[in-house]
Amino acid sequence: MQHRITVLGAGFAGTWAAGTLARRLHRDDVAITVVNAEADFVERFRLHQVAAGTDLRRRDLAAVFTRTGVRFRHAAVTAVDAAARTATLDDGAVLEHDTLLYALGSTVADHGIPGVREHAFHVAGRPAALRLRERLDRAHGAVLVVGGNLTGIEAVTEIAESHPGLRVALATTGELGGWLGPKARGHLLRAFDRLGIAVHEDTEITEVTAAGALAADGRAFDAATVVWAAGFAAHPIAAASGLDVNGAGQILVDRQMRSVSHPGVYAAGDAAFTLAEDGEPLPMSCASAGFTAMQATSAIMGDLTGAGIGRTSLAYYGNHISLGRKDAVFQALHLGSRTTSWSVRGRVAAGLKDLILKTAVHGVVHPTYGLPVRKRRIARERREAVAAANAAY
Repeated sequence: MQHRITVLGAGFAGTWAAGTLARRLHRDDVAITVVNAEADFVERFRLHQVAAGTDLRRRDLAAVFTRTGVRFRHAAVTAVDAAARTATLDDGAVLEHDTLLYALGSTVADHGIPGVREHAFHVAGRPAALRLRERLDRAHGAVLVVGGNLTGIEAVTEIAESHPGLRVALATTGELGGWLGPKARGHLLRAFDRLGIAVHEDTEITEVTAAGALAADGRAFDAATVVWAAGFAAHPIAAASGLDVNGAGQILVDRQMRSVSHPGVYAAGDAAFTLAEDGEPLPMSCASAGFTAMQATSAIMGDLTGAGIGRTSLAYYGNHISLGRKDAVFQALHLGSRTTSWSVRGRVAAGLKDLILKTAVHGVVHPTYGLPVRKRRIARERREAVAAANAAY
């Protein structure tokens, strides 16, 4: 009987992991199923570009997994029962698994602010980015982006560059780019001046309305369009599954990306809470998705085959921030949280980021690319050990 591996989510973490498992594990021993709400692979890091009017190349996931032996299910996950080892889909199907890789990513965090869900737009998913795109195409007046993190900065600069007729502003609770080194921050501020973006620092938005937003200090911001970019949160499915999670709904995992509460469950990407090499939480990001997927995949293969488990460095090396299509900054960090003095700015940084993103996407959507890989077999005793561990919970 084949060992059933289910991968929930086909973003960077899930798609790469599924393809790698298919290449490295013998097809006679495993049945790999990937479930994703979108039929296409979504380049999430470019969704601010989609919102501003860019059409991205379509990458059909069923085609991505052709010839890999991976079964693709186009459906949304509505529930996970960690104890019963099942995942329920919106088409009514219930998938049973022996090993689960949870990689459903994250969604926009509204922080309980009134009016965000009713009136604000965001770019945390492709459907949301397309709704914002439609809004911007017919919008007049002011656009307010809330959030001074990477997503907020990339969204506001892209909107300002692509829609020069709109009055664009950004509100942030702190200092814009305050975590950047002096040279990178100076370049960031000059880009905002060049694009005519008004900046409201030390501004806490406490309500979003149909006419704009209200701040804690009593100021009212008139805006026909409010874009909410004040952070991300894990999908609530994990918290309702019985898995141990943190306050943000991320699955608590060990260094190998195994759930600390349920054997046979692994997590990767934004859905997993783990620490970077400097001891600080690894941030939700595309880079983190890659590192955690590599570690989770290595652990799954090692646990099933009895082979050694490689140690992937869980480091966050820098912030690469687009400032429109032909401008960017890359701020190097020391392992995850401490800013260094080194940065790259301008067209060079923009070109470097584009190259990195294209290379990352190519590797993810071509799981059969490269030389053949020797496929590992699952030993009978390992299969029995996994079954026994699963049965214990």
